[in-house]
Amino acid sequence: MKLPSATSAITIELTAVLVALTANEPQVLTLEDGALLPSGPFESEHPTLQTGLRAWVEAQTHHPLGYVEQLYTFADRNRAAEGGRRIVSISYLGLTRERLSRGARDPEWRNWYRYFPWEDWRRGAAPVVAKEILPRLRKWSESAGDAVQKRDRRQRIEINFGDGRKQWNEDLVLQRYELLYEAGLVPEAGSARHPVVDPLPGMAMRHDHRRILATGIARLRAKIKYRPVVFELMPVTFTLLQLQRAVEALAGRPLHKQNFRRLIDQQGLVEETGAITSQTAGRPAKLYRFSRAVVLERAFGGTKLPLSRSV
Repeated sequence: MKLPSATSAITIELTAVLVALTANEPQVLTLEDGALLPSGPFESEHPTLQTGLRAWVEAQTHHPLGYVEQLYTFADRNRAAEGGRRIVSISYLGLTRERLSRGARDPEWRNWYRYFPWEDWRRGAAPVVAKEILPRLRKWSESAGDAVQKRDRRQRIEINFGDGRKQWNEDLVLQRYELLYEAGLVPEAGSARHPVVDPLPGMAMRHDHRRILATGIARLRAKIKYRPVVFELMPVTFTLLQLQRAVEALAGRPLHKQNFRRLIDQQGLVEETGAITSQTAGRPAKLYRFSRAVVLERAFGGTKLPLSRSV
């Protein structure tokens, strides 16, 4: 039997997409000036993958993990470290509440729209889509070698980016990033010897961490439509407007106010606390809290939130 060589060894890396909401903006916890997500190798003393992840995140960020679920396993052949050792990355999605940094060199929370500016449609279509992305993707499409490849590229562009004005599927975060990567429009598609010339706006990350982040955003956007995971990101008490703004921040698009409140009321997801807040610009608003009995019950059956456009 042939024994594996040193260069054929595999390292298991645990990577965390840790999300919080602050001032109606989705934040992700990063390291090294926003270039990396918290991560570390799975080691023999870790009893389980998840305990290994928690140990690395808490050691690197001083931030204890709450809600965590496995996200995806990345095992592409090009995921190799120095020395040829192959790396398999098992990623996790975690939801928490932001904590203040302790110093200038501490881990930093960054708005995830800094990495994906084309994903924020809360105030209408993201201008970068129609002005920069679509023209450059269409040029890339026309550069294809044959008619079949051109047609395939045009179809993928239309599915993922629409017309750049009205058509938009907020769940296709990963597919859009991978299309931009394939077209050579993001920095990660280049190399030290052959960098991408004039990349699209959006902060790059090292290795494939922006791809992992895109996967986490896509998972969370899809999940809020059938499970009330947004509860993990909210304070103990809140107004209905704050809840709506939180869902809008995650989805990257506006919600219809009346439909949103009607569904929340119909499903009995929240209950009044009897208190009001005076911190709003208008009249005082009622404060609510989540009904924990409903949360436990609905965690298995599913709970939809209305991601319909505002009118």
